[in-house]
Amino acid sequence: MGLDLLSLFGIKISMVVNKIIIVGGGSAGWMTAATLIRLFPNKKITLIESANTPVVGVGESTLGFINHWLQLLKIKDEDFMKECDATYKLSIKFNNFYYERSGSFHYPFGEPFEDDLPGGKNSWYFKKFLSKLPLPWTDYANFLYPAMALVKHNRFGENINGDLSNFDLVQNSAYHFDAIKFGQVLKNKICIPEGVEHIIDDIKTCQRNERGYVTGLNDKYAADLYIDCTGFKSLLIGEMMEVPFISYNDLLPNDSALAGQIPYKDKEKELVSYTECSAIQNGWVWRIPSWNKIGTGYVYSSKYVDDKQAEIEMHTHMFDTWGLDTRDTLELKKINMRVGRHKDIFYKNVCAIGLSAGFIEPLESNGLFTVHQFLINLARTLHHESINQFERDAFNHRCNLEFDRFAEFVAMHYYLTNRKDTKYWRDLKDKQIIDLKKQPSMDINNGLNLKVFNNYESNGGMHCVGTGMRQLPIDPTEICLQNNITDFEAFSKQHIEPYIKRRDDLVKSWDLIAQTKPKLIDVLKKIHEGN
Repeated sequence: MGLDLLSLFGIKISMVVNKIIIVGGGSAGWMTAATLIRLFPNKKITLIESANTPVVGVGESTLGFINHWLQLLKIKDEDFMKECDATYKLSIKFNNFYYERSGSFHYPFGEPFEDDLPGGKNSWYFKKFLSKLPLPWTDYANFLYPAMALVKHNRFGENINGDLSNFDLVQNSAYHFDAIKFGQVLKNKICIPEGVEHIIDDIKTCQRNERGYVTGLNDKYAADLYIDCTGFKSLLIGEMMEVPFISYNDLLPNDSALAGQIPYKDKEKELVSYTECSAIQNGWVWRIPSWNKIGTGYVYSSKYVDDKQAEIEMHTHMFDTWGLDTRDTLELKKINMRVGRHKDIFYKNVCAIGLSAGFIEPLESNGLFTVHQFLINLARTLHHESINQFERDAFNHRCNLEFDRFAEFVAMHYYLTNRKDTKYWRDLKDKQIIDLKKQPSMDINNGLNLKVFNNYESNGGMHCVGTGMRQLPIDPTEICLQNNITDFEAFSKQHIEPYIKRRDDLVKSWDLIAQTKPKLIDVLKKIHEGN
């Protein structure tokens, strides 16, 4: 019985993967090649990239999850940081997202320290409700994360004998770096030396059999599995395989970005251990401090502002906030963002990684997040002796769920706003994102996504962003109801205040200990200059 007849009868045919072709270079392509050659050294890995296709990369801010991927591939800081203008990152700072001039809040990496708090993260809300003076919202992250003491004093160092409680230098930090240079480091230090075949060519044709599987590219390149790393073009998964694209335009407002780089004026002060995101008229501006320069850009919606006006708004923000007149000095690159994902990221024998699979938008530094997370999922799939439809479906389910949840998390930053200064923000504030009438059984106090803004049971960044956007998971009324009490202050004085006092003392000790750690710039000088 031939393969075609087996397929007609609905019998699943497994795909044995020994040869893999990656189409596209850039950070996604070389991260894919490095992952495959390190984890599957006996497979034949080929990367084909065009000499005529520009790379989108404008520099990247990463999340702490990248450390899992780096450890998996046995890549150390000294293997890439110097060549990539890399710096360390402990948090993300958000400015004025709740309303104009509402101030800032932080989302630090890692798990909050809750060991001595009877109410866990909720203990801070007791502190907020009991405070005789207005308690700044920035206190939330300071109260829960020892890393914030390092951020405040621009220090960076190991947790020695638990002096910073649960802070872990590896697990609770990430990086700012030049993504294009990062891809080249992987290419030159791992991929080529360890056996990845590198071909320069333009892929123009795709040959497929009667079942729709790719059998070759340009009538001369053949493999068992083809990986699409061609960026927004999605040459294989989109143009050639015609897998439908699911737009997130109804969820996420932005589709455009202007990106550039500015020099340091005072490097010791401006080189900080966090990415800064500032909401302005029709979107937000990023500030990413790498070693040699500061990456910046404006993410906005073309529905509300054209490119020329967006450029004016960006320059105005940089002058008003940073004191920089960049009108004649800042060279900006326009990026048109396709926000959403393909319905299937692994279809037949084609898998998409990076922008070709989908894109959320730069908020929350998710650009490389999906690359290394999807690569980990792909590695798990390739460990099977052969791959059938069930394994493809399982891969797609994991990736799509991760992608959709992250998109909803990013959307949360917009829909919890109370800004009214422009039509852009008013429309977001007033937009109905769920219809409870169509979902009458939904309990809005439980869940993991946009249906439940006020559930912070999971860690991640939801509770930090939710708090920064003034969404309280508990309140004095709820506390009284749950504990069958009538006097909130008396209850708190007896059961909660002693714990809050001890935590405030611990926060003060974190602050003092942080000041004994090395300055961030001195740590980085040793890496980049050997000083």
